[in-house]
Formats: sequence, structure tokens, C-alpha cells
Amino acid sequence: MRIISVNVPQHIGKDIKIQGWLHKKRLLGGITFINVRDRGGITQIVVKNKEEVEKLRGLQLGTVLFVQGTVVAEPRAPGSAEIHDAKLTVIVPVVDEPPIEIDKPISHKSEHLETLFDNRAISLRNIQEQAIFKTKDVVCQIVRKYFSANDYTEIHTPKLLAEATEGGAETFTLDYFGKQATLAQSAQFYKQMMVGVFERVFEIGSTYRAEPSATTRHISEFMTIDCEIGFVDFEELQTILAELITAVVNETWESCQPYFKSWNVPKAQIPENTDDIPRITIAEIHDMYFKATKTDYRGEEDTRPDEERWICEWAKNNKGSDLVFVTGWTSEGKTFKFYHKADEQNSKVAQRADLLFRGVEIVTTSMRQHEYKKLISQLEAMGGNPEAAGYSAYLSAFKYGMPPHGGFGLGLERLVEKLFKLNNVKEASLFPRDINRLAP
Repeated sequence: MRIISVNVPQHIGKDIKIQGWLHKKRLLGGITFINVRDRGGITQIVVKNKEEVEKLRGLQLGTVLFVQGTVVAEPRAPGSAEIHDAKLTVIVPVVDEPPIEIDKPISHKSEHLETLFDNRAISLRNIQEQAIFKTKDVVCQIVRKYFSANDYTEIHTPKLLAEATEGGAETFTLDYFGKQATLAQSAQFYKQMMVGVFERVFEIGSTYRAEPSATTRHISEFMTIDCEIGFVDFEELQTILAELITAVVNETWESCQPYFKSWNVPKAQIPENTDDIPRITIAEIHDMYFKATKTDYRGEEDTRPDEERWICEWAKNNKGSDLVFVTGWTSEGKTFKFYHKADEQNSKVAQRADLLFRGVEIVTTSMRQHEYKKLISQLEAMGGNPEAAGYSAYLSAFKYGMPPHGGFGLGLERLVEKLFKLNNVKEASLFPRDINRLAP
């Protein structure tokens, strides 16, 4: 029976069989040491027999091996155990030298990222690179567990749409049996419609944005954790979001700590009481940043990337929080969508908040306009046609009764990027897509 590397230490003194890829080979004191990689990690093998060593001659990293030998305790080896008296069988020989040294830490400097992405299928064989995406998998599991425990229904919405309706970003168009279709900018309309069915819904799905942005914050295809909640108010909405992020940070640190340690990343700071996460208005951020730097963004309706980094550093140092809620969004500018809801006490302010994490906005949350006539009025005021195919089905859900509701769209790649304190969202995407990249 094949033993996976993580379970090798459980078999001290026993003969076992493992299979995997040749990950490292070195000669030390006349003895050949090799590391074999499988889905569980690394196993060290000591090869003394010259006939067995000869089987490796001319073979490169990535060669697929079958290894049989005896497990011996060795504190210096991965997992504190290694295999002795090894007999090797080459399953698939590799004679071409890999383009990336997968047995060493891979540079993530900006000038090296294109090489990293061009050779993604090979670079991801690096254990440290895998840590990012194994953690990303755990994040999705935690998110699903949180929503399931709180009575949400997971949904799967269409990504092929008849036309662009939501606004706020450019869309990709394609031929759809002689008609023009667009790729979904978000699950926004569908998840709102499903509030009228299930009350609480979520989705982890692909999102497409044709924004011509060559920045560290943007990719053209990414994963969004979408959530929509019926019978909720704005304060409760922020609390739910804070609870979800807190669960992700705490539980990934507990189960993925070796991955974070391999990147030398500290645990994110989050107040024990989510009510203590700073909530700061845009106007306050502009004022604070101006006083600190003399850079004047006062009067602008959105925050700037340099402000977001600065306010997060301020919150970490002064409030012990790597999270910051940005509130005070206007209901009279471009950031206010027709489906957003204004504050009932101050109609000039939207019931919306952005959540910043370690210097980057990772999620926008807002209450939605649930009253049919007001929704129609807001749509028409922004130039939309209620009779258009992209709106009619959506609006019918409100015509026949929708409760007060709100939700959010959380960028999965941005969240994972900041869990690892990476500098570019593309580093948290398996095969990133941007204005210049469609392969691999």
C-alpha cells in the first residue's frame, strides 16, 4: 500500500512504499540524499547503494519515482523521519532541466512575476508556492462552514448574460449563437432575486471585469465570495461580514500555520470584539491623511490606494486592527448604484461600507433598495430602462415582494493575497488573467 509523506513518521522501523516526484537531489559525504514530493509534502530518502544511485544519473527534478525502503527516525529530516535501504523504480524519467528551481524559494519581486506566471505549471510544484493555494482552499472551506452554520443556501448563478446591466465596470462580450452576450460582472442581480426565495444565499464564483487596469490590485477574472441576506439592517450586515473575516483569519491561522510560517507571515490583528474594528468615514480619512502627509484628497468621493495603505497602518498601530471599515459614502456620486439604499436619516449618505485589510479594499457591503417604486425611480434616474431584458426579471422579484436586504462581494484573491502579505493580487491566482495575459 502506498504511504503519503505526511504519514511516513507513523511507520518507524517498517518497510513502506511511496510514490512521487523527485524534488531535490544532493550528495553529502559520499551519500546521495533525495527528496520525493507528493500531495502530503516531502519525504527524505537516503540512497547508499551505487546501483540505486546510478538509476538517477542524468535525471532531472520532476522525475516520477516509486520508492521502497525502511523508515528511520531522523530529527533533521522533514517530519523527523526518512527512508533508508531505498530501492528506486523510475516511473517517468525527466531529462530536461526545469525552467524554475522548484526546490528553492521562488522570487516574488515584481520583475520576476512574469517568469513565475509563464511557468506556472512548474512553479506551483514549489512547496512554498503551494502553501498559498492550499490556504486558499481552506478559506473556501471555512466560508462554506460559516454560511452553512448560519442557514444560508449556496447558489450557482449564470455567468453568461444577455447584456451588461449592473454598471461600474467594463464587460467582456462574446458571440452567443449569433447574439451578443456578456460575461457576468458579478452575481448581484441573481443573488438579490434569490433573497426572495431563500432569504440567505451565498456563492463562490467567477467574476469578469474588462477594466484596462495594469495594477497590483486588478485582474480580469477572479473569484468572489458573494452573499445576500434578507431581513437585515446595516449594522447587522457589517457585523456578519466582520464575523466571517474573523473566522477566516483565526481558523486559517490554526490549520495553516506551517504555510504562513514558510512565508514568515504574522497573524493578522483583529479585535476580539468585532464592534471594535475601526469604522471611519471617507471624509475623516481624507482629513487625517491630509494632516499627516499634506496630500489633499478632501472632497473626493472615493479613497485612494495610498490613503488605504496609510489608514490601515494607522489602525494597526493605534487600534490593534488590520481591518478598517470605511463608511460615509455619498448617495449622489458615481459610487452609488441604482440598487443601493440611502440612509433614512440622511439621504445624502449611502448605507454602504468598504472593508480594508492590510492596506487593500477586499469587500464592499451595502444595503439594497428593496421598495419597487423607489428602485424603478433610481434606475430611471441613472438612465436605465426598466423594460430592458437585463432588468425585467430582476425587477419582478421586487414587484412581488422583497424584504429589506443587503449583502457583499468579497474578493477571494485579494483576501488570500493579504493573508500572506503579498504585493500583487495575481500572486494569489492560479493562472492570472490581466490585460496582457491569456495563457497559460
